[in-house]
Amino acid sequence: MDAIDRKIIARLQSEGRITLTDLADKVRLSVSRCQRRVRELEAAGIIRGYRAVVDAASMGFGFEVLLFATLTRPDAVTEFDAALADVPEIIEAQRLFGEPDYLIRVVSADLPSYQRLYESVLIHLPGVRGLNSTIVMKQAVHPRPLPERPSHDVPPPASLT
Repeated sequence: MDAIDRKIIARLQSEGRITLTDLADKVRLSVSRCQRRVRELEAAGIIRGYRAVVDAASMGFGFEVLLFATLTRPDAVTEFDAALADVPEIIEAQRLFGEPDYLIRVVSADLPSYQRLYESVLIHLPGVRGLNSTIVMKQAVHPRPLPERPSHDVPPPASLT
């Protein structure tokens, strides 16, 4: 991956609906060369898809919880992962080192809705030893594009030096 690929990715992250012609112009390539690079990035799995960024509250999901899960045994991971994928209110989940075993983002309409989901689904996920819920007060940093370069390639901001 070179600097042009990084520019293409940065632009697509911030402007997912940009036309190929405009993208080629912004990264200073011909349309055909730009299209070839985008297809190569997609084929390599670097670009995994395109989607709209949606305001959860305006869609009726104004309540968000960070759920920490600890499993009873290490061999429950595969079954637990599959069960997580079947719960539409789970919008993100990460397997962690140490305890807890998982960090899971859950959305619902409100506290009573989350409580019903917790009691009817979440506590019954396979291999669960314990769950700990933390209610999100506010989103301080909204999901955003990846930086153009890994931090080891970028000098720290002047305010941190």
